[in-house]
Amino acid sequence: MVDAHAETAQRVAKELGVAAFTDYRELLGGRKIDLVSVASTTETHHAVARDCLAAGVHVLAEKPITVTVAQADELIALADAKRLVLQVGHLERFNPAWLAVRDKITRPVFIEAHRMAPFKARGIDVSVVLDLMIHDLDLILPLVASPVTDLRASGVSVLTDGIDIANARIEFANGCVANLTASRTSTASLRRLRVFQHHEYISVDFGERRIGISRKREALIEGEDPIDTETVQQPPGDALMTEIQAFVAAVNNGSPPVVSGREGRDALAIALEIDRMIAARQNSLCRS
Repeated sequence: MVDAHAETAQRVAKELGVAAFTDYRELLGGRKIDLVSVASTTETHHAVARDCLAAGVHVLAEKPITVTVAQADELIALADAKRLVLQVGHLERFNPAWLAVRDKITRPVFIEAHRMAPFKARGIDVSVVLDLMIHDLDLILPLVASPVTDLRASGVSVLTDGIDIANARIEFANGCVANLTASRTSTASLRRLRVFQHHEYISVDFGERRIGISRKREALIEGEDPIDTETVQQPPGDALMTEIQAFVAAVNNGSPPVVSGREGRDALAIALEIDRMIAARQNSLCRS
């Protein structure tokens, strides 16, 4: 257990029955560890993950993977060269509702995501795009599996100096369109993704772990509802534990991680472009 604050390190280490350290580099000499979860602040992800990978240690890095795309590319190249697992902690991939519905989404044509949260001081070192919207970007990009052809974004600052509410509209080469909204100034939490595909509409409520699937009836009878709707409530699950188990399995089996470094890098790249577009829009408005 490593924490920069000695008291915290000692307290948690005692609870877990492990040794406490205040500097992660103490663990790297002599190969005291085989794998590590990097849950430090975003700006330290690159340095910590780089040092661990260089020492031959498999890495699970919290999202966003790094601050810049160049840093992410460096980690990916290092992990590849060392034949190590680099997994990114996009936790919604392991949400019970998403695990139950992911394979039912085959050819989305329109996607709408809303991710709202009450204000918290934790996480304001990055914009709401990197804090919240990046979760939905990570889900959507491999789901659509098509290059981005057009991107439009807008956002505003409300409670911090950064962007607190953001909206992005993404068009893909295969014709799919995604509309994403994220806010960290809401009065209640909401994590919902809606996917439209041919003759079918799927709704995923990540917070409530509820899935709604509506399909057009093949045989229409006059006077009856042309849509069949099914709602499925998923049982509680520990997404964090599932994520860690998947990481350990990838290390032990030599299999690809559920969320690879490249996927984390791609989500980061789009998130940073959204931030850039919002900043450019704000600067333009200030000059006018």
